Amino acid sequence: MITGVRLIIIGRQGAGKGTQCLRMSRHYVVPHISTGDMLRAAVREGTELGRLAEQVIQAGRLVGDEIMIGLVAERLQQDDARNRGYILDGFPRTVAQAEALDRISVDRPIDAVIDIDVPRDMVIARISSRRTCRDCGTNYTSKGGEHSPWICDSCGGDVVQRADDTPDAINQRLDLYESQTSPLLDYYGRQGRLTVIDGSASPDEVFARLTSAVDASRRPS
Repeated sequence: MITGVRLIIIGRQGAGKGTQCLRMSRHYVVPHISTGDMLRAAVREGTELGRLAEQVIQAGRLVGDEIMIGLVAERLQQDDARNRGYILDGFPRTVAQAEALDRISVDRPIDAVIDIDVPRDMVIARISSRRTCRDCGTNYTSKGGEHSPWICDSCGGDVVQRADDTPDAINQRLDLYESQTSPLLDYYGRQGRLTVIDGSASPDEVFARLTSAVDASRRPS
């Protein structure tokens, strides 16, 4: 098994990125660095960054490049990321962030950039049915008929629908994704660094395709 990889996972929210990144983190024994998780932790802790991020997130917008670049650059200097590698989930989201990451990682280049591609209508259906534990962040899927209040199996917290998981908020985020994040595909595609994975398949099939793409990128040409 290959270890010590440095990966970027791109894809619309609802593409199953988070779950697949966690599986790959365990498979390759590297940290899963989710900028969404980092920002939500800052919001919960009430830090200066958290208060700023909360206002932006509630408005359905993306946090600015300068803040995100600084946040990630600091995280990649920690020992686990420097020594073992990492899986970046949610960064970069813009070409400016990608260019900054290339500078940050110049001594330890990224091994693979993978886009998990899922149709927009499937994304909206997936996220609209998502429910999240208010305390530990565990995700669930609503199928209708759940008990109220819905109690988390992991920690006993309340399971709720996040304010930004409504169809209107999802469509707004997807519009932002198309205008700001999709150019990443062109950026990495022109460099021959992009692999696109069909994310509409079963989770196990998607995971197999992801690991195959990563392992192929690590083999000597």
